[in-house]
Amino acid sequence: MLLTAIGGLRVVFVGGKGGVGKTTVASTVAVARALEGARVLVVSTDPAHNLGHLWDRQVGDDPVRLATFTEDASAGGAVEGMEIDPRATLDRHLASVERTMRRMLPERMRPHAERHLEMAREAPGSFEAAVLERVADAAALGMDEYDLVIFDTAPSGHTLRLLSLPGQLTTWTESLLKNRDRSERYASAMRSIAGTSGEDLATAADAELRRTLIRRRDRFENLRAVVTDRARTGFLIVFTPERMPVAETLELADSLTDLHVPLAALVANRRSPADAGELLSARRDVEEPQLHRVRAALPHVPLTELPLVSGELVGHDALVDFARSLT
Repeated sequence: MLLTAIGGLRVVFVGGKGGVGKTTVASTVAVARALEGARVLVVSTDPAHNLGHLWDRQVGDDPVRLATFTEDASAGGAVEGMEIDPRATLDRHLASVERTMRRMLPERMRPHAERHLEMAREAPGSFEAAVLERVADAAALGMDEYDLVIFDTAPSGHTLRLLSLPGQLTTWTESLLKNRDRSERYASAMRSIAGTSGEDLATAADAELRRTLIRRRDRFENLRAVVTDRARTGFLIVFTPERMPVAETLELADSLTDLHVPLAALVANRRSPADAGELLSARRDVEEPQLHRVRAALPHVPLTELPLVSGELVGHDALVDFARSLT
């Protein structure tokens, strides 16, 4: 049911309360799709990355091969992973701004601008913006070079903030562009009155800033369009059938609706077995009302139950074995 629910999608966000097994589910779904012949990219957006620990190997800011299921990996049947490094992204962005600044600003203004750049490095929201830049990059990469890209996200509140940013930043950038337009019209009028012509240093700087803002606006607008496109994108909420995770799941579902992000499927993870002793059987009975709450609140969203397993789901072989139960 789970693979059917996300069948045909190109981008899947996996989210939910912290500690419910989002990384395990994201990787399991990736392996299951790769076993069907797909080339899948798993991207961790959580600052407390677990992807590398789960696969028991080094995973960094660029895609690395995690599993191959065909002799010709380029033809499909492979999983690759990456863990977004917001600090590295922010450093690259500020370095690019500094290069532009040095080229466009008079030397006397550079020390003041450099101080502002250092302040921007630690400014509130800088890391969120850096993560969003990389999410936009990964989504574009996934659409171009993979059959599916799966985002293993941070706990619910952080993820909702991230998903709301493309629309907010697009609006903010549009406002900046309008202000630049008004400023440029005023400057043009003043040059005409003064009898000057040509593109001086300030005008060239304004033109470059405008081009940068347009690129940024288009990038965030494209990401917003992808995230809200039901034909291409879906959100998969993972929860354990307990009171607090279920409450957060229902709140998250409402918030996704407000953001126009399509909810594709629900996963009740670590479902207690009914035939493995009195303790787990009793726990399963406690879980039943919580699953009923979710089904009653979201009756049209497919719900898959994944079992509690006796061992650790760590490493290639364990993930492949677990993924085979989904296919």
